[in-house]
Amino acid sequence: MSTRVRFAPSPTGYLHIGGARTALFNWLYARHTGGKFILRIEDTDTVRNTQEAVDVILEGLRWMGIDWDEGPLSGSDRDACKGDFGPYFQSQRSDIYREKIEELKSKGFAYDRDGAVYFKMGREATLIDDLVVGKVRRELTDREAQDPDFVIVRSDGQPVFHLVNVIDDLLMGITHVIRGEDHLTNTAKHIALFRAFGAEPPQYAHIPLILNSDGSKMSKRDEGASLMAYPEMGYLPEALINQLVLLGWTPGDNKEIVSVEEIIRTFDLCQVHRSNARFDMNKLKSINYEYMRQLSMERFVELGRKAFERTGMLSSGWSEEYVKQALETCKDKVKTFSELPEYAGFYFTEELVYPPEMLESEFTQEARERLAMLRERYTGLEDFSSASLEAVLKALAKELGLKAGPLVHPLRLALTAAKSGPSLYHLMEVMGKERVLKRINGLLK
Repeated sequence: MSTRVRFAPSPTGYLHIGGARTALFNWLYARHTGGKFILRIEDTDTVRNTQEAVDVILEGLRWMGIDWDEGPLSGSDRDACKGDFGPYFQSQRSDIYREKIEELKSKGFAYDRDGAVYFKMGREATLIDDLVVGKVRRELTDREAQDPDFVIVRSDGQPVFHLVNVIDDLLMGITHVIRGEDHLTNTAKHIALFRAFGAEPPQYAHIPLILNSDGSKMSKRDEGASLMAYPEMGYLPEALINQLVLLGWTPGDNKEIVSVEEIIRTFDLCQVHRSNARFDMNKLKSINYEYMRQLSMERFVELGRKAFERTGMLSSGWSEEYVKQALETCKDKVKTFSELPEYAGFYFTEELVYPPEMLESEFTQEARERLAMLRERYTGLEDFSSASLEAVLKALAKELGLKAGPLVHPLRLALTAAKSGPSLYHLMEVMGKERVLKRINGLLK
């Protein structure tokens, strides 16, 4: 039987990082087994669901590169399609649910009480053979033992999550339900519903929860809880995928940098860990740095430009060539794209602001005199290439009986208002003679 898995988020807010990992694990398993990955929006809660939340879910999955394999044809009134298919929306399947509710009633598994429809739950323990958690025996609680039946249609006529979730899994032929471990408590009810419909339930795989680095449960207010915070923070989707997949799964050789293609090739549910995983932002930043180093210069420049555009720093009419050359000097220097504006913002700022503490420590009278001498040498220089600029500075340092540092430090301060940054001689070549001299004069005045 071909593998069929699904991701079924509820559009009531942003896409949580835990939900993103659930989608990822389902997608990876489908791609590894040659099966199908289905996206289903569980939007029956009309009070809390919003179109904005739907858009955020779709945007997040697309950013990660997670595509789905079937659904309503494109052109639906949701205008939320990808390629030939849009996701399924439970709000468009009401007729199906009504038919299935009547089926349960006719079989004696459902009845009306207090204006709602209840499912008649069995009293025996439920055995769950979970692919990750292992064998679980779910006994009724003392409260459930007194009244184990549960609502499947509320008094307002809306079917509840347990019912529509199972109906859709049944009709869509879902073979594996891969979801967070917090859903394990619902599984006994879902198994009972499957069997009431005369069907065997799918195989369940409840993956460990994502915790904060201190071991606490990650709440909506915690850093990194929202998936779409990551592109804003300058992370690459392939880096986040790498980090997420290692939260509960291991390739078996202790590698930390694993490409998506390699993950798909080796991913299996038997490798998923049982214990909860801690999300480490520092580790993610290190992984992101490795992926940024592997980027082609073309893509690095493209993403770097977008990082600057988000800050409004490129709104002053800088030429495409100047922007390209400036960003090329930043390759392998930052760990996230959000660091670029602070690291290289001097390229796109007409007037620098020099920190008083740096002026006091770096720009002594001796440093001022050396910078003035260097200015004179650069003023008469026709070849403003990095090699020529370096040669002139080192020649002056030798004349003065100094190492390069006493000249480099005040020069970098004048040009960038910082102690560190891109290669000094290359950034000068990019900025050009006129701008370099203007910066030096601005500090010497």
